Amino acid sequence: MRVTAVRQRLESIDAVRGAIMILMALDHTRDFFGIPGQNPVNLASASAPLFFTRWITHFCAPGFFLLMGTGAFLAGQRRSRPALARFLATRGLWLIFLDLVVLRCFSYQFNFDYRVTMLIVLWALGWALIALAGAVWLPVSVIALIGGVMVAGHNLLDGIRSTSPLWRILHSPGVVFEASGHVVYVAYVLVPWIGVTALGYALGSVFTWPADRRRKWLVRAGVVLTAAFLIVRGLNVYGDPAPWTHQRTPFFTFLSFLNTTKYPPSLAFLLMTLGPVLVALAWAERAPLERFRPLLVFGRVPLFYYVLHFALLHALATLVCVLRYGSGHWMFESPDLTRYPFSPPPGWGFALPIVYLAWTAVVIATYPACRWYAGVKARTRSPWLGYL
Repeated sequence: MRVTAVRQRLESIDAVRGAIMILMALDHTRDFFGIPGQNPVNLASASAPLFFTRWITHFCAPGFFLLMGTGAFLAGQRRSRPALARFLATRGLWLIFLDLVVLRCFSYQFNFDYRVTMLIVLWALGWALIALAGAVWLPVSVIALIGGVMVAGHNLLDGIRSTSPLWRILHSPGVVFEASGHVVYVAYVLVPWIGVTALGYALGSVFTWPADRRRKWLVRAGVVLTAAFLIVRGLNVYGDPAPWTHQRTPFFTFLSFLNTTKYPPSLAFLLMTLGPVLVALAWAERAPLERFRPLLVFGRVPLFYYVLHFALLHALATLVCVLRYGSGHWMFESPDLTRYPFSPPPGWGFALPIVYLAWTAVVIATYPACRWYAGVKARTRSPWLGYL
C-alpha cells in the first residue's frame, strides 16, 4: 500500500509537469513561427486568441519552478541531507552550463558568436537549485517562510531604479553586460523564482500526508491562492507594477485584469498561476492517468524534452525557411536583441492556426524519444541520469 501511494503521488506530479511541458512548447513555437514584433499582451493591437495563446502558457514557469522544489524535497526522502545538497548544487551548475553553452549554441541560437546571450529559464532554475542546496539545512517551515516573503514581498522593490548588473540579476530584468557588440540580457530574475522554488520544497512535505488529507489541502490552498489573486488584482494597489485599466469593451477590460507581469513574475502573476496548479495536482491524484500516458512520459523526462523540443523547433523553422526562401541563413543569425533567437526573413511569420499546427507536430515528434528515455531512466539506476 505504501509503494502504491508513493507511486500515485509521483504520477500526479509527473502528469501535471507533463501538461506544463506541452503548453510550454506552444509559447516557444509562437516565438519561432509567429509574426515577428506581434505583442500578444498589447491589448491595443492583440486579438483575444493571440492573448490567450500567450496567457495559457503563463502557468508553465511557475508550475515548473514549484514542482522542481517539490521534487527536491521528495528526492531528499531517499538521500542524506549532505547528499541532497550536493546533488542540488551540482545539478544547478549543470543547468546553468546547459543554458549558456549547449542550448544557447545548438537550440536557441544556431551560432557560436555570442553576440547575444539571453539568460532565461534553465539559468534561473540552476540558481534556484543552488540556493535550495544551501537552504535544505533549515527547517521546512523556515524555508516556506523565506519563500513566502520573497514571493509576496518582492514587489515592494519595484520602485528601486538601478542599472547595476547584480540588481538586474536579482530583481529587474534587463541588460547586465554590453560591450564591443556583445550583450547579455537577463529575463528570468532570481529573487521571485527562488521564492517559488522554496515554496515548492515546502509543498513536498504535503505529499507525505495521507491521500485524503493531501487532496483536500491542495484544493483548499489552490482556491485560497486564486481568491487572493482576485482580491489583490481587484484592489489594483499592490502586487503588480502594471495595474489593470478599463479598455474599449468589458471583455478587453477582463483581459487587462488577467494581463499580469511575468518579467519579473509579480505577486498577482504567481497567485493567478500557482492556485490552479495546486488544484490540478489534486485532480491528477484521482484522474485515470492511464488515459493520459503522454503527460506521464513528458513529465518524467522534462529536461530531456526541453532540450529536444527547442532544437527541433529551431530545426523545423530552418527547414521551412529553406523551402520558402531557398536559404536558411537567417535562422543562424542573431546579431542583436531585436533579432533573437534568429533574424526573421522578410515576410516571416504565420497565423495562429499554423503556429498551433507546428506546435502539435513538434510535440508528437518528440514523444517517441521521450518515451524511450523515460524507459531508460526506469530501467537504469545510474545517478548520472538524474542530471538529464
